[in-house]
Amino acid sequence: MEDQKVFRSRISVLLLGFTLAIFIPCTIPMIKHMIIPGLFIMGGSFLFIVILFTGMRYIISGDKLFVKIGNIPCGSVKITNIISVERSYNPLSSPAASLKRLSISLGGKAKFPYMLISPVREKEFIEELKILNPNIFVRIPDKKGIWRVQDWDI
Repeated sequence: MEDQKVFRSRISVLLLGFTLAIFIPCTIPMIKHMIIPGLFIMGGSFLFIVILFTGMRYIISGDKLFVKIGNIPCGSVKITNIISVERSYNPLSSPAASLKRLSISLGGKAKFPYMLISPVREKEFIEELKILNPNIFVRIPDKKGIWRVQDWDI
């Protein structure tokens, strides 16, 4: 078995709160009219959200970066195709449970020009990528700001 490094996704307090703020009011009418089925729907939906938020992983194995949610593969990228890594707060849908993200620009024959991810141990993640591809351009400011309290995403 190849040596692999696993990085889980950072979880944003703001994104989790926003998701629950939409989820809870939508399920209340179901519960009022259908007690038992509503509870099953709400419980299943809540479990799905928890799995989405806690199951995201980024795996560096060999010369590839794999993105998985639970055991479901969501894509892979050859690390040699990575051009740059930059900070992004782009709210587009992506395999990232945080709005504090890394935008990975891809070259070569990639299907998409970039991917958005949010590993918890960013510096270690970038160091692992740079070991496999020293040509990666990294532009991530190391600043603390009003919106980051103890490196949380508010």
